[in-house]
Amino acid sequence: MAQTSLNILQGINSPDDLKQLSIDQLPELCQELRTFIIDELSQNPGHLGASLGVVELSVALHYLFNTPYDRIIWDVGHQAYAHKILTGRRERFHTNRQFGGISGFPTPKESEYDSFGVGHSSTSISAGLGMSIAAYLHKEDRQVVAVIGDGAMTGGLAFEGLNNASINPNNLLIILNDNHMAIDPIMGGLSKYLGKIHLSPTYNRLRFRTYKLLRRMHVIDESNKGKIIRFANSLKSLRSNTGNNIFEGLSIRYFGPVDGHNVELLIETLQKVKRFEGPKVVHIITKKGKGYKPAEKLVTIWHAPGEFDPKTGERISHTNGHEPPLFQDVFGYTLLELAKQNEKIVGVTPAMPSGCSMCFMMKEMPNRVFDVGIAEGHAVTFSAGMAKDGLLPFCNIYSSFMQRAYDNVIHDVALQQLNVVLCVDRAGIVGSDGATHQGLFDLAYFRCIPNLIIASPLNEIELRNLMYTAQLPDKGAFVIRYPRGRGVLVDWKKPLKELPIGKGQLLSEGKDAVLLSIGPLGNIAQKALKKMAEKGVFVAHYDMRFLKPIDEEILHFAAKTYDKIITLEDGVVSGGLGSAVLEFMADNGYHPTVKRLGIYDRFVEQGTQEELYHMLGIDEEGIALSVEKFINSDKL
Repeated sequence: MAQTSLNILQGINSPDDLKQLSIDQLPELCQELRTFIIDELSQNPGHLGASLGVVELSVALHYLFNTPYDRIIWDVGHQAYAHKILTGRRERFHTNRQFGGISGFPTPKESEYDSFGVGHSSTSISAGLGMSIAAYLHKEDRQVVAVIGDGAMTGGLAFEGLNNASINPNNLLIILNDNHMAIDPIMGGLSKYLGKIHLSPTYNRLRFRTYKLLRRMHVIDESNKGKIIRFANSLKSLRSNTGNNIFEGLSIRYFGPVDGHNVELLIETLQKVKRFEGPKVVHIITKKGKGYKPAEKLVTIWHAPGEFDPKTGERISHTNGHEPPLFQDVFGYTLLELAKQNEKIVGVTPAMPSGCSMCFMMKEMPNRVFDVGIAEGHAVTFSAGMAKDGLLPFCNIYSSFMQRAYDNVIHDVALQQLNVVLCVDRAGIVGSDGATHQGLFDLAYFRCIPNLIIASPLNEIELRNLMYTAQLPDKGAFVIRYPRGRGVLVDWKKPLKELPIGKGQLLSEGKDAVLLSIGPLGNIAQKALKKMAEKGVFVAHYDMRFLKPIDEEILHFAAKTYDKIITLEDGVVSGGLGSAVLEFMADNGYHPTVKRLGIYDRFVEQGTQEELYHMLGIDEEGIALSVEKFINSDKL
């Protein structure tokens, strides 16, 4: 970390230390926190922009509330870096998102100050409501604060929580961190609505003039913050045709908007608001990347910028320009290529146009790409509706986020046999984002659904050909899953061709056993098998390409030819490729010995992809050791 004066921060090891400061010391502490976060993340990459945006809020909450007895839930979790630093993890923060280090997201396993595990989005209101009702039933004077922001308010679960909060006894405080951003700018009516609340010139002029008049009449003064808050709310009601804003319409008190970068004002406001009984919303306005000009200027890039020079803002690249492309970029460029040929193709993304590279098509064909916000279930059903009336949606959702849309895939796509292409990005081991983001379950949870084609490409050319195949007529619902990171081919942009549905391919021949793999993990397996061949151990290798329908011709041949079969997948072995092979063997009366390689009944924490592959035994070394041991097991 660069040398930085941390006169105040170095003495903060818990919120109790924070409470010893005078309120006029807090702005300086906020500046030190920002400097610390920038310096640390310049060398150990993480989520920069969102964390810089909530520095003042983090300080205000821990200064005012009695944490960890009082609960603070951060939604989405990448807002929580300042929170972690203030709650005893400053000295360990250099291990953030690293193998064996602290998690990049709040997790109760790591600290009692992390009230709830939050790695995805839109869960804070529901979880906070549950905690607040528990406090009510236990007759505990516990405050519960749900901080929802960075796009999370667009998720449907947030509105379900709001609806329920209005009818149950609770004292939940919801802080709406409004920065108009997720990773990319927030799209949709809610963002426009919130903007009207705090950007209306008429409203702001009316509020200011009326406030000055009432001050002159001595109706309100600065010593009576409660009257000021009620005065502001009454003016908001005047603005609405219904007499309420969206929160007050649900019988939830609304306060704001408040400058989220004025720590003294935040503390004053929250001190007054927390005294009110029942659910309430404090609407704060923040700037993502606040305090670091490069991050303020290019918010999307600086959401998670990688390594950078903290003084100049120059991002540091470790590539030489001759590496294989990112799988997501192959997807993005191929989608644009296909869309130019097929006017039925549209793109759908839940707030990830840059993350999945659908931004390429969005730039050239803005009227054919739809960013629906952090709303995966809606993204799938919205796609189904378009497919029902003749469009061909490519709906791109990260594997772990697709879990939120499972019901929609079953009922709205598969059951109705609609031609939706579900592009599952970040499948398999994702890396430093940890357990909440690893894409380990999609092969297993999709395989049991009827009417789905499920495929995973070996490389970039295969990804292009699967996308081309999926958009051909009468293919039905089609799942294509691919990993985070780079592929293996520099020269990847080849002419598109149709792939036969349910057919795999032979990669190498062998006599001692056969390995069946799916997806890019097969490239690692090929390296392992080549080294084994140098030692006189010869293993045949098939890339299955399709999990469903699975290539039964390959399975019949493998069962009749080999006594030993190894399956390999970068997902849970329960329900995935290994299970499919075992079921086939049982159903057809075959009795080979089968060894399944993959992830066994566990969640996988953070680390680099290479570190995690090694830990799980599915890197080149681990595959070779497992296969050799399996082949030699009857010789012991």
